[in-house]
Amino acid sequence: MTTDDILVLAHHQDDQAETFLLRALRGSGAEGLAAMRDWRAFAHGWLWRPLLDFPRRQLQALAQREGLHWIDDPSNANSGFARNFLRNQVLPMLHERWPHATAAFARSAALCTDAAQLLHAEDSKALTEVAVDTRTLRVAGLLQLTPSRRARVLRHWIATLQLPPLPGNGVARIESDLLSARRDANPRFEWNDACVQRWRDLLHADHIQPSLALDFSQAWDGRQALELPNGDSLRLIGVDGFDTPVRVHARQGGERIVLPKRIHSHALKHVLQAAGMPSWQRQRLPLLSAGSTLLAAGDSVVSAQLHAWLRLYGAQLQWTQLA
Repeated sequence: MTTDDILVLAHHQDDQAETFLLRALRGSGAEGLAAMRDWRAFAHGWLWRPLLDFPRRQLQALAQREGLHWIDDPSNANSGFARNFLRNQVLPMLHERWPHATAAFARSAALCTDAAQLLHAEDSKALTEVAVDTRTLRVAGLLQLTPSRRARVLRHWIATLQLPPLPGNGVARIESDLLSARRDANPRFEWNDACVQRWRDLLHADHIQPSLALDFSQAWDGRQALELPNGDSLRLIGVDGFDTPVRVHARQGGERIVLPKRIHSHALKHVLQAAGMPSWQRQRLPLLSAGSTLLAAGDSVVSAQLHAWLRLYGAQLQWTQLA
């Protein structure tokens, strides 16, 4: 589908009733019981179901009156499938006792749609109030929410990021492993190539991002952007290149750096902690060195030597992380 294309589907009121019952049998909440929607985003376009208010018998009578021809799928008669069992055996029995059962189920689905929309609006409002940015939430703000609202906000957050839905135990794991963790811990919960991790008073969600391999090391003259193995990039802006090539490499541990306006070196680990760099950034951090001298860690921690050189030429070091 291309942008704003509309795929029209012929689902009708009976299909809606079947979907409602199937969702109810799975123990779904308001969102699930809302069943099929009239309009729904799909790929780059939309799905439209304009016949959900019309029962099958009315549509079939119209088709027969107009002399229309259609194809019946023989598999629809196989009641071994759950939907067919409801259609062929359960709903006919319900209709004998309650002739308007299909319309009633469809009406309940519509009411659940209204309830789901109200819940969604409140979830969005609560998410905005606890968000630092789209991928980062404040733990303190989450803990001020009721447990049920917090669970909904967490699921809504993951959905807005287009990450795989949280598994059944996902909210409970985030509650026990992340929200209840010590502030100095860095726990994370992973599922289906996605993860939520805590750092200090923040929760961060993203796809699992590759860190720089420990053995990564490459010379760079700064004349062209350097594409790193994990998808990040380094650029030197405002100058043609370094006077002499530098080495770009991964953290090994134990590095020290001399900061601007300082004389003595400091442990990079402590500098990053003091700078408030979250763990999800530190794990993919590229370092720049000249010989044994550490020049920079990413673009936010720059040595006195490199800082003076950048100021001299009006240049800037830029580290762009993979989106």
